[in-house]
Amino acid sequence: MGWLSLAKRGDWQRLLEKKRLAAKLKRNPYYRFQSKREIEIAGELGVKIDVNQATVDDWLRLPGISIIQARKLVEIVNSGIPLLCLEDLAAALGVSVFQIQWWQPVLYFGYYLPDSCYFPERINPNFASLKQLQQIPNLPPQIAEKIIRERETGGKYRHMGDLKNRLDLDPQLAYHLLKYFQF
Repeated sequence: MGWLSLAKRGDWQRLLEKKRLAAKLKRNPYYRFQSKREIEIAGELGVKIDVNQATVDDWLRLPGISIIQARKLVEIVNSGIPLLCLEDLAAALGVSVFQIQWWQPVLYFGYYLPDSCYFPERINPNFASLKQLQQIPNLPPQIAEKIIRERETGGKYRHMGDLKNRLDLDPQLAYHLLKYFQF
């Protein structure tokens, strides 16, 4: 077999891997990558994890990251500390850049001004006052009041799904609130 045939065979195999991963991502947008090769292919497919807006589930898509590390990253960013480059991410995780550089194809280091609509101040609905809730754009006043009433009678909200179910919120409104709430 000549080198040209081997090259074509490698291209065909790469295309097949790309199609398989694209199908997995279509079935499950939160698919957890299994290898460096999948990370490279995902980057080629346009998959990006916005480091400064990533959730714990987003972080857990990356091989080698623990749930403790994922929670730590979300907590750091939610506290107002942006991660602007791979070196910042490595420092936040307490690891060497070389240990995580292979994640680079799917990482996006977006920067958002603290007072922009892309980086709204996040509040905990378990402790928020009515005034704080009323400052959330497009949150109907009766829902803000209902959040407090239900919290007082039913106890703290565990997560966004719990809040949505207890208040019987429209999925679109619950999705909107994800940007403003932190539990």
